[in-house]
Amino acid sequence: MYKKGTEILKRFFKTSTIYKYGFNWSPMYRRTTAKLIEVSDDLLFIKIRIKPNWKNRNYAGTIFGGSMLSATDPIYMIQLIQLLGDDYVVWDKAVKARYKKPGKATIYGEFVFNTEEIEAIKESVSTHHETDITKTMHLVDAEQNIIATFNKTLYIANKQFYKEKLAKRKTNK
Repeated sequence: MYKKGTEILKRFFKTSTIYKYGFNWSPMYRRTTAKLIEVSDDLLFIKIRIKPNWKNRNYAGTIFGGSMLSATDPIYMIQLIQLLGDDYVVWDKAVKARYKKPGKATIYGEFVFNTEEIEAIKESVSTHHETDITKTMHLVDAEQNIIATFNKTLYIANKQFYKEKLAKRKTNK
């Protein structure tokens, strides 16, 4: 549904605009209490904001760690899907969360790729058909104090290789 909607909307809007408002209006992402506040036209940079409110406060009155994790969870995967294009499969594989300080005020997170990383991913997939990468991002307060750190592992594969891999898995059952 989202992919088909995006293809239709691309006729009228920039991909970055669709990405930003698509996330912010999506019921699943809205429930995280986060909001995308900046998306670069090339999709290499995304910034989110999480404001404390009654929906995301824990027993201690700070931002619930689950809200922080869910707010960061889908961004890298969908960002990379858009950056790599239709010849690739991208899946979230793992995340390691480290909560360092209570989130008492509004917090921010940035998701950044550069063109060299994207080319290195494409080269690795071209050579090995699949690869894992790990990206680290921090949620910070207005003074840049680190509130939480997430190490996100993503699986990337050549789409044709991935389909063949799944087919083999089904026949081996």
